[in-house]
Amino acid sequence: MTIIQRIAAGAALAALAQAAAAQDLPTIRAATLESGTLNWELQTIIDHDLDEANGFQLELLRLADNGATRVAVEGDEADVAVADWIWVASQTAEGRDYVAIPYSTSVGGIVVSADSPAQSLEDLRGGSIGIAGGPLDKSWLILRAYAMQENGFDLAAETEQVFGAPPLIFKSAMDGETDAAINFWHFLAKMEAGGMRELMSVAKAAEALGLDPNTPLLTYYMKRDFAEANPELVQGLYRASRQAKEMLQGDEAWEGIRPMMNAANDAEFEALREGFRAGIPAPGPVDTAAAGRMLEVMAELGGEELVGKATAVPEGLFLDVAN
Repeated sequence: MTIIQRIAAGAALAALAQAAAAQDLPTIRAATLESGTLNWELQTIIDHDLDEANGFQLELLRLADNGATRVAVEGDEADVAVADWIWVASQTAEGRDYVAIPYSTSVGGIVVSADSPAQSLEDLRGGSIGIAGGPLDKSWLILRAYAMQENGFDLAAETEQVFGAPPLIFKSAMDGETDAAINFWHFLAKMEAGGMRELMSVAKAAEALGLDPNTPLLTYYMKRDFAEANPELVQGLYRASRQAKEMLQGDEAWEGIRPMMNAANDAEFEALREGFRAGIPAPGPVDTAAAGRMLEVMAELGGEELVGKATAVPEGLFLDVAN
């Protein structure tokens, strides 16, 4: 056997050994939207072997919509998914008993065209607002509460609301069919890259209402039974998530996931990248007291239709996690 053949054989054996070791690792099945921004983090974990480094193999179950991801977790087709923790709390209050760990603080905002005369929410009086989702959209509720607190201005009564799916709100705003728009953060990033400007961020409005903007709204959630049976796996997932976020603070890791970002140009790509980074929460567990205040405000604004029976943060909802 030549030296080259020996090197090749050694490399093949090493690869087989690595593959065998990976097969021995437990699997975490994550339900995710086919084109969701969660894929950016999860694919970074996979591409850089952060799952194996933290004691598990990550398997992605890509689905069509949020409803399908929730059904997958409930039906044990997936172990984890991402949702806002207020929904997780409402489900737990109904008896489904989920737990959560931090994912993102990203929230939306309200934007207007670059040449709009509006400088405040009150300047939208008599105009139209496109809103991604329905009347219980959390960004819309927070902005309404802010306008009422700061100026005694009833945003709902003094404007026309047009509710729709995020892509529809994106298109109608970019075409000038509405005077302002509230959308999910990644659509807003594209809208601002396309020339629109932010009139008010939900984070700023929430802070004015006494809420902590560092409280992650979006969380990985899973059944409590899964978390209690696999505490090391849950900690491994959290560590891999933090390590992926750290990598995405730099520029190199973005090149691997850029094709899945649906960025039409460099401006959109850069806006999406910065938007993701802005949503990276501080390390450590969720502050339950701060979350409780957020739940109170959401209950005041949206009532039982929004928070269900979750009148307080369910005990043990947020797992204690550490880097």
